[in-house]
Amino acid sequence: MKDIMTNHVRELRRNSSDAEKHLWYFLRARRLGGYKFRRQYLVHPFVVDFICLERKLIIELDGGQHSLQQSYDERRSTFLREKGYRVLRFWNNVVFQETRSVLAAILYALNNSEY
Repeated sequence: MKDIMTNHVRELRRNSSDAEKHLWYFLRARRLGGYKFRRQYLVHPFVVDFICLERKLIIELDGGQHSLQQSYDERRSTFLREKGYRVLRFWNNVVFQETRSVLAAILYALNNSEY
């Protein structure tokens, strides 16, 4: 089972969406506030888009398909919050059109644990 999940995560990394690639540029290599992020990270049983383990912050990017699965996304976010993670969600188009605002919101959440 572990091998299946590892291969699945690798596949997700290879097939990142354009929005994920765009945001990853700013999150990788401690570029945002010196915080370390991982991408396509397994928080069993889910794979999250981005995670800062140090601050227990998860970033999820949503494309058009997510408008049809809002209840699933909310259950997923609830599960992750129950595990002690904070979850921020952004629409893909917002990541492209308002990159600075998205990065500011992420940095604010990283620096403020009550957010």
